[in-house]
Amino acid sequence: MKLLNPSSIIRYFSVSLIFLPSFISSQTCQKTCGTQPVRYPFGTGLGCGDPHFQTYVNCNNDQLTFISKTGCYPITSIDYDNQVLYITDPSMSTCSCTQQSKGFSLDWNAPFSFHDDTVFALLDCSISSSPIYKSINGEKNSSLPLCDYQGTSVCDHLSSCQAISRLDIPISTCCVYTPVDLGPAFDMNLEKLQCNSYSGLYGFLGQENNPENWKYGVALKYKFNFNNKYPTDCDQCEKSSGVCGYTEPSNLFSCNCPSGFNTTIDCFEGESWSSAFRLLPLQIITFLACFMISNSFLIIGQTH
Repeated sequence: MKLLNPSSIIRYFSVSLIFLPSFISSQTCQKTCGTQPVRYPFGTGLGCGDPHFQTYVNCNNDQLTFISKTGCYPITSIDYDNQVLYITDPSMSTCSCTQQSKGFSLDWNAPFSFHDDTVFALLDCSISSSPIYKSINGEKNSSLPLCDYQGTSVCDHLSSCQAISRLDIPISTCCVYTPVDLGPAFDMNLEKLQCNSYSGLYGFLGQENNPENWKYGVALKYKFNFNNKYPTDCDQCEKSSGVCGYTEPSNLFSCNCPSGFNTTIDCFEGESWSSAFRLLPLQIITFLACFMISNSFLIIGQTH
């Protein structure tokens, strides 16, 4: 009979442990970020929510944040029923504050697009050299937006704001357009457009003539997937008080349960498995120790 040496036994069991299902881990995914509820497809950290959204929405210091190549933007609220994300840009100009900004962009592959209600007003643009006005004058360039003459009333009302009026700029240097026709990818480079600032707004609240009460910020739409269907496994996970997440690096679905374990099913089914597997590491260690001791005795017996 050929006996395995102790080092071979350890290697055997080490490899075996890799392939055992893991039901026990510390719960890292939370249902809130600060006071803001967080639900699928968003998450509070790595392994939480949908991996396609994790790059763009993070929870940092109890603040839910949207990330793009132009910066990090606080998320003011999320309408989960209508799948709309609302963000603010601290560098944008509003009726109460005017400042220089570098613009706003969406990454071309981001799972977001602008909501139909989102309107951008470019402020303090150069009439003589801005490519916006060159396009208006007849130079064709499909990559650049055109001013929306239907939205000139927005510029009129913005110019009545005390903060913007301090700039002492003519209304004609304000350009209003909606990004809905520009597709899911959008890059507003104010330096390239030769504009010093912008305002973003997504609601007038029935007070179109009162810019002090407008909803300033950016509204972004999102989809769960290509068919925009809520995943069944995530729905079952949430109904069992779990938080939807994924395993790294395979990005397979994982349900984070309140009792502190992750499972590929829901927390109801996973709980019964968890009870059975909680002592598994200790049992394996005990079995390994007994196996090695028995093997050592056999080796000693053969040498005598």
